[in-house]
Amino acid sequence: MDGMTDERISASRVIPAPADRALAVLRDPDGHVAIDSSGMLQSAEGERVEQEGDGFLVHMDREALGDYDLGRYDVTVRITAYRPDTQIEWRIESPRFDIGHRYGYLLRAVEGGTEVESYCDWSMIDEKWKPIFPVIDAKALKATLGILERAVLRGYPRPLAVR
Repeated sequence: MDGMTDERISASRVIPAPADRALAVLRDPDGHVAIDSSGMLQSAEGERVEQEGDGFLVHMDREALGDYDLGRYDVTVRITAYRPDTQIEWRIESPRFDIGHRYGYLLRAVEGGTEVESYCDWSMIDEKWKPIFPVIDAKALKATLGILERAVLRGYPRPLAVR
């Protein structure tokens, strides 16, 4: 279901593949970079997500958005919810700012594949940050889902031996 409220945006797409294939991309730090439609994610370091509390480093550059000149900076993606084949969610942690917004994906088996919903939720952040949200719009979420489908259908992620 695509939508927007005052504190949440979402977009969805049916991907013609099982949920575990989509989740394989979403659990991989490099997968996040590979499917990012905003252009902010430059590279990532860390292990594949296995459980809530896991995290990995992402090297960012907000210049692609053309809004705030933050230069190049790093954030930690901290997993706040992980349910195999149904959900992955994270918050962004940084010494420069700890806003508390969450991004995530909900996956649901449907005829012909998996419905994948991408969302950004800023309902729990401090009021001082709310004027800058949403940072990206639902079109960007929708675009990322298209890139996710392409990655899944082309066989991403690469086998570990190739990496």
